[in-house]
Amino acid sequence: MQIIEGAGVWAPPAAGAANDWVEQLKVPDLSIGTYCIPAGGVDTQSPHTEDEIYVVTTGQARIVTPSGEAAVGPGAVIFVPAGEEHRFVDVTEDLTLLVVFGPAYGSRGGITD
Repeated sequence: MQIIEGAGVWAPPAAGAANDWVEQLKVPDLSIGTYCIPAGGVDTQSPHTEDEIYVVTTGQARIVTPSGEAAVGPGAVIFVPAGEEHRFVDVTEDLTLLVVFGPAYGSRGGITD
């Protein structure tokens, strides 16, 4: 067992950074991290080579994908398949996302962000 400290907790981006990404756990079959976008911020990520699950822990925004868009807030759980273009837009409150990748982030190569 492992308690994953800091997962899903808001952290402001470092000076000069648009967003904050911290990976808190990585094993071969999955990884967990926290992605934070400040209110009014721009989501700069590119599609990933791994499947993702986002859990919104704080904030309000919309997620946009080729298949549609939806408003998201605390408690929302979003599945994004590997390779799908997606972006969080209209971030009206500091957005904190607990992110689960399967398999682990970067394990399939081809990461562009």
